[in-house]
Amino acid sequence: QVQLVESGGGLVQAGDSMRLTCAASGRPFSMAWFRQAPGQDREFVAAITWRGGSTYYANSVEGRFTVDRDNTRNTMWLQMNTLIPSDTGVYYCAARSTTSSRDYDRDELYAYWGQGTEVTVSS
Repeated sequence: QVQLVESGGGLVQAGDSMRLTCAASGRPFSMAWFRQAPGQDREFVAAITWRGGSTYYANSVEGRFTVDRDNTRNTMWLQMNTLIPSDTGVYYCAARSTTSSRDYDRDELYAYWGQGTEVTVSS
């Protein structure tokens, strides 16, 4: 069983940076960040393979966000730079129960989810 806890959200201004943390217990394999803006569906943000060798990003965050993990600390991070108001939403950490990273942007393939941390970017 894997449990995930996100932290690091808050209110920032456009152009600022923020770092989200996902602390895991158990043995998470491929992991990802998703977000959900008010009134919208949850969307993929970034994913990282089990050993951290490959990362994947949504087009909307490519070049601004960086996902990383340290398996010795059972922790994953999302560094978000040059934030814009459309980055506002609840950010969720997710993990798979397998090492596969195929279809990394499909939320239904992630078995474990955190409770979410809210990020608000003001203009």
